Amino acid sequence: MSSYPFEHLEKVYSQPFFDLIQQARNVYLQHWQNNEVQLCTLLSIKTGGCSEDCAYCAQSARYQTGVETEHLMSTDEILEVARRARANGSTRFCMGAAWKGVREGTSAFDSVLETVRQVSKLGMEVCVTLGQLTDRAAQQLKAAGVTAYNHNLDTSPEFYSQIVTTHTFQDRLDTIRAVQRAGMSVCCGGIIGMGETVADRLRMLEVLTNFDPPPESVPINCLMAMPGTPLEDQPPVDVFELTRLVATTRIAFPRAKVRLSAGRSRLSREAQALCFFAGANSIFYGNRLLTAQNPKADADHELLRDLGLIPQQPFSDSPPPAAVLAE
Repeated sequence: MSSYPFEHLEKVYSQPFFDLIQQARNVYLQHWQNNEVQLCTLLSIKTGGCSEDCAYCAQSARYQTGVETEHLMSTDEILEVARRARANGSTRFCMGAAWKGVREGTSAFDSVLETVRQVSKLGMEVCVTLGQLTDRAAQQLKAAGVTAYNHNLDTSPEFYSQIVTTHTFQDRLDTIRAVQRAGMSVCCGGIIGMGETVADRLRMLEVLTNFDPPPESVPINCLMAMPGTPLEDQPPVDVFELTRLVATTRIAFPRAKVRLSAGRSRLSREAQALCFFAGANSIFYGNRLLTAQNPKADADHELLRDLGLIPQQPFSDSPPPAAVLAE
């Protein structure tokens, strides 16, 4: 039985708005007392040409979105971006490849493993999102120095087939279990604004509460309706609905980092401040998120300074990987 069954999540989510965000704030203060925000940089190391049909994604080869297919970046190219990210204050470096999944023994995967080894030496947390994984691939990534693997559920089990048909919700869960068996932290959340109901959002959270151990971080993405995708006409997410979900996520996952992810470029400073108050304590930082726009670094530093928030140091709430300890 989940620690937060759907009925309980629905009751939490549906309470008066100010009661909800105050409850979430109290939970946050019990577990996160230093006004810290984790700054993450996300780099697309292999863009476009994906065989999957995720309805929200501009990188699918099935849609005419104007995104050009690019080759896998070299280790040196990625290291240059990683060093720049670290100099700008990022403490977690995330690398994403537009793949259905990892193919073990290929030169592409071997290149990614070497890149992870080199990036981990910079002292940042290393996160990758590469699609589906086998147990062996997960173990290889862990040994190379990956500290967290991102694999979002996207939405509820019931709504999932309306968003993706080329893989199943169970496929997502199987990869997450492989990640956990390998000893990597799980970064797993979803996307809102795809036409799902509030019940779908809460069902997604209910599934997440059944993870053992729970997710280390929970990204909350607002759909960036990309031209050429099936969801291009979806309206923006209501700010109060976003804040309610952030607050409910904080209450359900007291020790997880709740990350404001895609869609933050459309949020005002005031809306972001409301989400931080409600328990968000991680952001993607830099000018781009894969193929979508993201607020500029200077604007983020100014916002955090105005709110009295400070960047979290790497590994401050978890041990560094062996590759870093050996340095």
